[in-house]
Amino acid sequence: MSATPLSRTIGLIVNPIAGMGGRVGLKGTDGAAALEEARRRGALPASQERVMKALLRLAASCPGLAVLTAAGARGEDAARRAGLAPTLVHTPASVASSSAADTRAAARAMLDAKVDLLLFAGGDGTARDILDVVGDRIPLLGIPAGVKMVSAVFGTTPGNVGTLAARFLAGDRAVRLREAEVMDIDEDAMRGDRVSTRLYGYASNPYAPALSQNAKAGSSLREDVALEAVCRQVAREMEPGRLYILGPGTTTRRVMSALSLPATLLGVDVVADRKLLGSDLAEADLLRLMEGRETALVVGVLGGHGSLFGRGNQQISSEVIRRVGRANIIVVASMDKLLQLSPRSLHVDTGDEALDAMLAGHLPVRTAPDRSIFFQVQS
Repeated sequence: MSATPLSRTIGLIVNPIAGMGGRVGLKGTDGAAALEEARRRGALPASQERVMKALLRLAASCPGLAVLTAAGARGEDAARRAGLAPTLVHTPASVASSSAADTRAAARAMLDAKVDLLLFAGGDGTARDILDVVGDRIPLLGIPAGVKMVSAVFGTTPGNVGTLAARFLAGDRAVRLREAEVMDIDEDAMRGDRVSTRLYGYASNPYAPALSQNAKAGSSLREDVALEAVCRQVAREMEPGRLYILGPGTTTRRVMSALSLPATLLGVDVVADRKLLGSDLAEADLLRLMEGRETALVVGVLGGHGSLFGRGNQQISSEVIRRVGRANIIVVASMDKLLQLSPRSLHVDTGDEALDAMLAGHLPVRTAPDRSIFFQVQS
């Protein structure tokens, strides 16, 4: 007979600096220099609130849940705020520690304790550090809190992670364990506007459609042809005097190419009247340029994930999106990419639940010249 949720034990590891670089235009916070630059730009920790959203939903469904975690911001603080009574299995060398060594030490203690599920908050780097220790010996589930999250071990939103974890711990037969890719993008290459992605291994991962993130999808030749044509049309249709914010990715880079302008592959650029007003911009830069101007937002779809906002484009914050308005969001993707999504829906995870709810429903996605499809958006 399977155990009930009352007898279940989870491990919880939080990377307290995860996601700090997103809104200030950095590509992550791996390394001391990147973290120092993020703080210099005014970045604030964001992972604790995302952890809270997951834990509150999990705790509501699993009374009596046992939690093993690390001291302070590494997990204890969020667990206590969620009304849980955690047992500490690791104490970092300092309160502000965010080292990979601390992540691995906590993971090792949780492996030794044979937790039923290891819940972690961070990005791909955190997932990689944990995988190095536990391999596929215990299930992993990530609360998306980083800047770059191309691995398949994450839930689609923090709240969905809480739901998925609760269903897994309760023995829901609709939740299965899969082998999920753990990948990471070289941040130094990203800052040089190059993509260098490496597969590090596979984790045991609870999976349910609509709650779990899929790995990033590749491109086909047919997709390239479709994108090229529709992106040229988007560029031709840009209105005089209007500001256009273009998100990261190869799709929006094609729009910039059609304008004969340089693009930041992994950053956010702004154009008006076919002129580049700013490249690789942070949230504050975008808000300043938008003052008093009608603005449109051009974004692609993160293949496999189906993500519109909240993965790799945190500069386009909830405030930026709110000022742009839902009607002024231009989504571009090929039909091939949309058909690869499982489930067939797009996802938003801005950290602002009210805005996510406003974006939910159906948005037109431009898939070819003079052709759009209304696609479901889930929050």
